[in-house]
Amino acid sequence: MVSYFTLDAGFRNKAIYKVNRIKGVMKIDGNWDKPQWRHANIIHIDNYMGKVPSYRPKTLARMLYDNENVYLIFKVEDRYVRSIVEDNNGPVSTDACVEFFFSPDISFPFHYFNLEINAGGTPLMAHHIFPQRTNQKFSNQELTKIEIAHSLPKKIDPEITQSITWTIEYKLPLVLLGKYSSVSLPKPGVIWRANFYKTASKTSNPHWITWSPVKNEKPNFHLPQFFGQLQFQ
Repeated sequence: MVSYFTLDAGFRNKAIYKVNRIKGVMKIDGNWDKPQWRHANIIHIDNYMGKVPSYRPKTLARMLYDNENVYLIFKVEDRYVRSIVEDNNGPVSTDACVEFFFSPDISFPFHYFNLEINAGGTPLMAHHIFPQRTNQKFSNQELTKIEIAHSLPKKIDPEITQSITWTIEYKLPLVLLGKYSSVSLPKPGVIWRANFYKTASKTSNPHWITWSPVKNEKPNFHLPQFFGQLQFQ
């Protein structure tokens, strides 16, 4: 296994995102243009893994934090949108899906969470220790504590082939993480490792897109050595 120091050195040229503290209270409604998000830097998810699709979705994200939560919003200018998984912790990445993978303690960079949400708002979340194949999935009770807003219907079938813009926004309570992993609570100076993804592996326009570039022959998001850096401000 790669040592901590070797891994850390490998991060120096990776993507960096500065996470600002939220100002005021924010309603989770999927609105990309509301005032609070204007204080958040934009993340561009535009690095392709595997075959580049004929249609390239434009995927943006933003992130904020407070003492108890992290907040994320994704905006996707898309086509060929299909979303049929309605069960929590189902295979949502086969649908049009946005994903946030993160290691909340840089002392344990191979311990990470994945939160995947399809265009219909159905989540999957688990904790992993790389390179183990097993994981600990969040319970339905835990998943209900993640407040999620989605702009499209719960189920999208048949596929939407014309151009459409959709959003996913959520508030993730930090208290949910401590059961599974050591967590450095966000505050100025704290660093997490993370990557942001867009995928739709079983649609008519399959693709795998990343924020921090991932060098791997086949599409694989579960490679924490390629995570970028989140710097809390």
